Amino acid sequence: MIIIAVVTCVLNHKKLTGIRRNTWQPANTDEDEKWEKIREKEDFFALWAHQIKTPIAAMRLLLQNEEIDPGECRQELFRIESYVEMALNYLRFEGMSGDLLLEKCQLEGMVKQVVKKYSTIFIRQHLTVELENLEGNILTDEKWFCFVLEQILSNALKYTKTGGVKIFARDTGDAREIVIRDTGMGIRSEDLPRVFEKGYTGYNGRMDKKASGLGLYLCKGVCDKLGHKISIQSEENKGTDVIITIYQDGLKNSDLTKM
Repeated sequence: MIIIAVVTCVLNHKKLTGIRRNTWQPANTDEDEKWEKIREKEDFFALWAHQIKTPIAAMRLLLQNEEIDPGECRQELFRIESYVEMALNYLRFEGMSGDLLLEKCQLEGMVKQVVKKYSTIFIRQHLTVELENLEGNILTDEKWFCFVLEQILSNALKYTKTGGVKIFARDTGDAREIVIRDTGMGIRSEDLPRVFEKGYTGYNGRMDKKASGLGLYLCKGVCDKLGHKISIQSEENKGTDVIITIYQDGLKNSDLTKM
């Protein structure tokens, strides 16, 4: 009886920690998936905590100065709010398929909405913004598409010190491409294949020490569910193009069609 009790405890412990050996018990796919999701959330929020503590520390230092700069404080507060919004959207991401409202949305209106949100950062960093050929509608979900734009624009502003950002659209026959082009430091060729991996920051992120590798990971996940394609073209010290491709056949390439 004692041996049976010990074996039972060991098995329960293995089940709770998600560690399992085939010789002890068969694999439980549903249980594995559940624990994998828990581990993924733990990994995400560990990276997220690393990211959000940077503007919090900056805000603390700013408030210790005798002469407080309200503009800099607002900028750090904006970053904190953006990271909180990212975390909330990550929590919604798992059930995103039931939260989608695909409809024809005015592209120029969405882009201007996002640019306006970041206008104070453009001004403080003395960066230009140019919008071109954004007329017409695209089939997407406005809330989630704007979230993707915000993450891309946030990255562009983080790594662009001079020049600015240009956002434009171009037609490719069966699709429309929205391009967010910056004049920033660019991305090393060896980093490009991995930029959409969760937690991957690459050389720029390691040098910046503020990156968590979460923004582009979420952008890729959202675009997959929307049926859009996201890709990056970049050259070190010459800037970066982030390209969102929106197909005319709507959900043909979406994760929703696989459900």
